[in-house]
Amino acid sequence: MSSALKTRRKVNGPRLPVPVHERSTDSAPPIYRLSVEQYEQMLKFGVLGSGDRVELIEGIVVQKMTQYPPHATAIDYTVDALRPLLPDGWRLREQKPIKLSDSEPEPDLVVLRGPLQLYERRHPRSADIAVVIEVADTTLEGDRRDKGRVYARARLPFYWIINLNERRVEVYTDPKAGKAPAYRRRTDYGLDAKVPLVIDDSAVGVVAVSGLLPGNAADESN
Repeated sequence: MSSALKTRRKVNGPRLPVPVHERSTDSAPPIYRLSVEQYEQMLKFGVLGSGDRVELIEGIVVQKMTQYPPHATAIDYTVDALRPLLPDGWRLREQKPIKLSDSEPEPDLVVLRGPLQLYERRHPRSADIAVVIEVADTTLEGDRRDKGRVYARARLPFYWIINLNERRVEVYTDPKAGKAPAYRRRTDYGLDAKVPLVIDDSAVGVVAVSGLLPGNAADESN
């Protein structure tokens, strides 16, 4: 029995449902996938605390990577670039949960419908979201593969990866769900390009890729 399940039974409050049991096709041990509701119960009753840097990806509790200065700065640059372009009734949300069918990720940025009062008692869902954005360095392959699959399954129309390693922005569109969820189209925008910001099928402005990526600042650690 996993340590997470042992801990769960000590928590006061309603009994948590038993996770979905999924047996591997090879010799690996069985996998237990949590539903979003089970994950939220673990948060509610203290099995996972505010100090646990985790998110739920396809039923698995995944540790979030530590942000290095370029990652954190790219988020700030992107907030500054996007916020002036947002139409009335839309807002940016930074590193907070969104609730999908089998996942509760915490994207670096989300463009979503306002007002804030909508989210006092619930997390944003697919229908609330126009653009989801991840800044990627060490997480690049996982953001392309795992997060891409999760966001496509939820039919989020635009998924941006701000790729710090290759200094470009990858924009994924035309999501398909089903047994093999994926985005059908990917467009790469290089350092000299501008990325269109599309909300509700309308282009509301463009963002210079160079304005989203940290430069080669001198190392000030010394």
